[in-house]
Amino acid sequence: MLNNFESFDNSETAAKKDIVIQERVELLSTHMYKQFLNYQHSTVNTNEIFKRMIECLNIVSENMKQSFSSRGVTTQNIYVETDAVKSVAVINMLWNTISFTTRCNFEPLVLSREDGRNIPSNRIVALKGNYNELMKGVKDHDEEMTRLLENEVASLFVPPDETQKCIFKIKFTGQEFVLNQTDAPREVVLKVVENVCGSNRYHKEGLPRTFTV
Repeated sequence: MLNNFESFDNSETAAKKDIVIQERVELLSTHMYKQFLNYQHSTVNTNEIFKRMIECLNIVSENMKQSFSSRGVTTQNIYVETDAVKSVAVINMLWNTISFTTRCNFEPLVLSREDGRNIPSNRIVALKGNYNELMKGVKDHDEEMTRLLENEVASLFVPPDETQKCIFKIKFTGQEFVLNQTDAPREVVLKVVENVCGSNRYHKEGLPRTFTV
């Protein structure tokens, strides 16, 4: 009889443990499902914004061509290229090359704010250089992100709700802007192009050479 009671107690304990596991897994799955939905909605908004950014890049390129052509300068090195699925756009303007990409959204992520908020968002990264050349030899997502961040000019963080504002951060000036999703494509393209093309490129100099007499 004692063994039977012990068996009953063990079964009851096991059942209680199963309920605890079930409850905690349910909480976790609810949290992850919310992350999944935010990621899906952010992706939709990001793709729409990126499509309009490509349109803006083409307008910038055409205006740049007209401006240089009127000055008698050849415009063959002014153009826009995109990949087949519209996840990368490269604009070349004479000696300046800038890339924009959505190829950094592998999982649900949040943007941490100073006030403690965590804003679910996808990201559009602007890079100095040609994305396709910068990513040669990349083997995984971690290496891709490392190269993106090494060459980042700015990033636009796109939230899941289309009525929410985007956060636009320019890396090398430390500036940050809040943009609605309607104006974001134009403002991001112009700000990045202005920052890259409006800055100077400096001669590289080696270390001073010492001479002995």
